[in-house]
Amino acid sequence: MIFDVEVKITLKDGMLNPEASTIERSLALLGYSVNNTKTSDTIKFSMDEEDREKVRSEVEDMCERLLCNPVIHNYKITVIPQETSCGCSK
Repeated sequence: MIFDVEVKITLKDGMLNPEASTIERSLALLGYSVNNTKTSDTIKFSMDEEDREKVRSEVEDMCERLLCNPVIHNYKITVIPQETSCGCSK
């Protein structure tokens, strides 16, 4: 079965976020007042596995080993089975 996977990676609270700071300063120069800006990265891919829990387990391992730094990042994993029927009649 094929699953669509989305991993959203954010900095943990208290970590410096220069990208968000730059966005806030730039928006202020344009006349907008914003606070507490946060940025995130989203990684999307598909996996062919037997079940959702196997996919989740493998993606958690990917996150811990490569996709993010667990010391400074939080991550959220979403796993959705792809539709396998084409909706056409034979």
